[in-house]
Order: sequence, then structure tokens, then C-alpha cells
Amino acid sequence: MELIQETPDLSAYLAADEVIDHEHPLVRATAARLAKDAEDSYAYARLAFEFVRDTIPHSQDSGDPRVTWRASDVLERRTGICYAKAHALTALLRAEDIPAALCYQRLRDDDGAGHVVHGLIAVRFNGAWHRQDPRGNKPGVDARFSLAGERLAWVPDPAAGEEDHPCLYAAPHPAVLDALRTATDRPHLWRILPAGL
Repeated sequence: MELIQETPDLSAYLAADEVIDHEHPLVRATAARLAKDAEDSYAYARLAFEFVRDTIPHSQDSGDPRVTWRASDVLERRTGICYAKAHALTALLRAEDIPAALCYQRLRDDDGAGHVVHGLIAVRFNGAWHRQDPRGNKPGVDARFSLAGERLAWVPDPAAGEEDHPCLYAAPHPAVLDALRTATDRPHLWRILPAGL
């Protein structure tokens, strides 16, 4: 699949905003701590990915009812769903001047009765974008950081109406952000998650 930048301006994928708030002191401190153990940008990106994937539980897996959406809040509260974890990883990458984009998949929801939008990221190295999924591993999910072939949590099944969205967004999709901001808790969020973009 060819990934398509929403905007040709690469600087948009380094920008800070209310959600990807990589100028926040907690994001900067976390990035600096991770960068101390990295010999180069690639190693840093892998460490940031593993940090978000492994130390911030997916709130559905852990049963945490709190809804986070701002990167700094995800890092502070140590919880979030796929979108929130993607926001945190994007902020950590951009904090170290590594272009990062938000991207999405349309997957069957947990009960198989409908579809839901799943959030992940893409990181730019060597003139190309590489998708990564920091959702968090669990039985049946084994996402890995890779620039040599995707190691995502899920591969969409077109026969089931699932699909990869090729667009690389510089900021969260409005439908995603609206659901996160509207939800009073995670059970409520599960009822209002977008089914498509």
C-alpha cells in the first residue's frame, strides 16, 4: 500500500499542537530520558515505540475507565486506547525531530457486529514512511518496531470490510478526536468510537 501524506509539507509532521503537545515539559523530559540510551535516531524511535507499547497499558486491556487524548496526559496517567497511545508516540518522536504521522485502519469491532477505526502511526526514515502500532501486545497481538516490513497488531481482511487508510495525517482525524473529547469514560467511548473516516 502506498502511504499518502495529507500535506506535502514535511514540517507539518514535526509540529506541536494541543494533542501532540511535544513541547510539554513531561513529553520533553520523557524524550530526553529515552534519548540518553539511544545511539542514533533509529534506536531512539525503537525505544520510544517500546516505551509506549510496553509501559502504557491499553485501557481496554487493563480495565482502566479513564479516557486520555493529549500526549502529555497519556504519559502522565499511563493509560489510553490506541489513538491516545499513537498521540503519545507521535509526540515523543517529534520531540526528537523525527517526522511522525497518524494513520488509521478500519477493523471489525470486538464483537464482530460492526467496524471500528484503529489508530497507529507512521515514522519517516530514509525518505520513506513506515507504519508502527504502539497499541500494546496481548495474546494474539505481537506488534514490533520495524523499518523492514510492517509488524502491526492487525492485518485488515478486505473480505470482512476491513481496510488500511493510506492517508498520513499531521493531526488527529476530527472523528477520532471528537470521540475522545466527548467520552465521559472508556465504556462510553466504546459506544461512540468512529466506524469509519
